Amino acid sequence: MTRRYFGTDGIRGLANRHPMTAEVALKVGMAAGKLFQTGSHRHRVVIGKDTRLSGYMLEAALMSGFTSVGVDVFLLGPMPTPAVAMLTRSLRADIGVMISASHNKYEDNGIKLFDPDGYKLSDDMELAIEGLIESDARTLLASADRIGRATRVESAQERYIEFAKRTLPKNLKLTGLRIVIDCANGAAYKVAPEALWELGAEVIKIGVEPNGRNINDKCGSTAPDLLVSKVKEFRADIGIALDGDADRVVIVDEKGQIVDGDQLMAVIAESWHRRGKLSAGGVVATVMSNLGLERYLKSQGLGLVRTPVGDRYVVEHMRKHGYNVGGEQSGHIVLSDFTTTGDGLVSALQVLACVVATGKPVSEVCARFTPLPQVLKNVRYANGKPLEDTRVRKAIEGAQQKLGEKGRIVIRPSGTEPVIRVMAEGDDETLVNAVVGDIVDAVKVAAQAA
Repeated sequence: MTRRYFGTDGIRGLANRHPMTAEVALKVGMAAGKLFQTGSHRHRVVIGKDTRLSGYMLEAALMSGFTSVGVDVFLLGPMPTPAVAMLTRSLRADIGVMISASHNKYEDNGIKLFDPDGYKLSDDMELAIEGLIESDARTLLASADRIGRATRVESAQERYIEFAKRTLPKNLKLTGLRIVIDCANGAAYKVAPEALWELGAEVIKIGVEPNGRNINDKCGSTAPDLLVSKVKEFRADIGIALDGDADRVVIVDEKGQIVDGDQLMAVIAESWHRRGKLSAGGVVATVMSNLGLERYLKSQGLGLVRTPVGDRYVVEHMRKHGYNVGGEQSGHIVLSDFTTTGDGLVSALQVLACVVATGKPVSEVCARFTPLPQVLKNVRYANGKPLEDTRVRKAIEGAQQKLGEKGRIVIRPSGTEPVIRVMAEGDDETLVNAVVGDIVDAVKVAAQAA
């Protein structure tokens, strides 16, 4: 069945344009609220948001939708996505909602839904919600005596801060560490610096003055240049950059070098393996993670399982096969002993735990392997299916033969736009660039011929 509203990560789009309108948000609240009602008890939903201007509009619309079908609403205000997932479980809610477009600019917004256990909804659940959205709204409404109430949870920030702090080994403190934290003017602008300060660190804050329009604007994990300069300026031990909803993290070491998610997964996996905490003997990552990570884990006696791109696929594999460390190169890291989705702050704390335990600088702790040269190019197309073209298939086969066992190719269509993503990596950078160029040229020819 074709999906009309939900994409690869909830519903997302330009604010005040379909589907990211107050009308659709109202209908999502009604549909999701109705779908998750089981039994005669009072049902509840937890709603959090980031700092986008349109969050006020969507929050009010969702609240109206949920209360109209008899669901009590608990409003968290600006809170990280992982905090919403955690509080959904903690407050015994039937459903959780995060209003955010993650690392996108403020003009966009989105709606992410969580089940009672704090996991993102399955495709079947999303399709069921879409069906109810298209149904007669009058059939969903509660009777006058069953309309829901709305309450603001004043303790939400404190609850999440305590949760994050408890993910560290007992009695571990960050005393003596100078940390620059960039909160992207987003959802974690209060909780992340406060958690680090309470753990004893000297904290230098940037990206903590949201105005509704500056989220992810030249700051945060997608634009770490500001963090790099501040780490150097203040001679900090580490820099931590979150994205708009704080489910991703990028680290900057004391030399100003950027550390991506692949290195962080290696650090955490090795540390947990040494402490007997790593389950299933390895890590779950996507097809985009660097081959250097796979080789490094193998040298440590650990495996790497790859999934399609998207944290939901990583989490699904982790749940099904018992892994507790997984994530994406972008810094979206899932540590299922603590969280049900990526948590930038918790991931950073695990790295800091390694820094404190070893007494080594971040540049040493986070340099687990040398990444292989990796090239990624996007090819836009208007019509047809370029990957089914004979010329493209031949180019891919030829590239695979040239790289052999010393490299890897990933070709995939984007899930959100008409773009073919062509990625290759290998020991020989010149060869990697050449094979990517060959495939890109073939895709362009196929796209023009469609």
